[in-house]
Amino acid sequence: MARNLGYVCVVTQTVSGSYIARIRAALPSLHPSERRLADTILSFPGEIASYSATELAQLANVSNATVTRFVRRLGYENFDHARQAARATQQAGAAVFRVSASDQGPEAALMAQISQGRQNVENSFTAIALAEIDDLADAILRANRVWIVGFRTAQAFAVYLGAQIGQIAPNVTLLPQAGQTLGESLASLGPTDVVIVFALRRIIRPFPALCRDLGASPAKIALITDVLSEQGTEAPAFELALSPTWRMRVQTAAPGPLFNHAAVLTLCHILATRTLERSGIAGRKRLLAIEALHDSLDEL
Repeated sequence: MARNLGYVCVVTQTVSGSYIARIRAALPSLHPSERRLADTILSFPGEIASYSATELAQLANVSNATVTRFVRRLGYENFDHARQAARATQQAGAAVFRVSASDQGPEAALMAQISQGRQNVENSFTAIALAEIDDLADAILRANRVWIVGFRTAQAFAVYLGAQIGQIAPNVTLLPQAGQTLGESLASLGPTDVVIVFALRRIIRPFPALCRDLGASPAKIALITDVLSEQGTEAPAFELALSPTWRMRVQTAAPGPLFNHAAVLTLCHILATRTLERSGIAGRKRLLAIEALHDSLDEL
């Protein structure tokens, strides 16, 4: 449906695509004032998630009517619907949606990052018990093979954790493996295996399907995640499909555009440390054997 509002025909039918994709698609046909509004939003796309229509209009130096026409042109019924779409993308983890205009100096910004990292660690470990970490550490030591799954940012933590516990557990495999499909690896999962899954924002599209198949496997699953459901009460759908034996939720809040992963790294460190400490004599013998090979090969 379209309504003639003077100099422009405003389209109100449903438009597909993400919030940013809709803006980009509309750019060539925008009136100058709408284009100014679009440029303002694209500079700080997350601002619309917290601003009112009036505040956004003032920021872009346009009228409230321009904001109304603009969001309808994008296919949203009203400004609140557009703001909800922006919030959903912001919460999903898009860095560009987390950039905001700020007059905060670099020193204050640094202290805010440090403070938030400390708070993330403290808040995370009020909900993660040492007994749960130790239980997972014991399962790692008993496992025939330990699989560690991580995509995008989470892959860095998967590599780190794999390198640390790989000093004690002899069979550690990181997924995805270069040159292989996931199916080729998952077919090898056994009942004595442990799979550690990192689910850190932003989640890739195939992830729910992967969790469904991991949940149906005979292996025991550990989940490390910072993802909450939209309602904040029930677990996300992928978590329900995964049905993990161990569930460790970390906080990654940050005052800037990038998530603060201090709590994730701390959890990896503690899990690896407890695995080593609980490995006893067998673990120490393996570490001694590794050191002997370092000396023999003159590696370090």
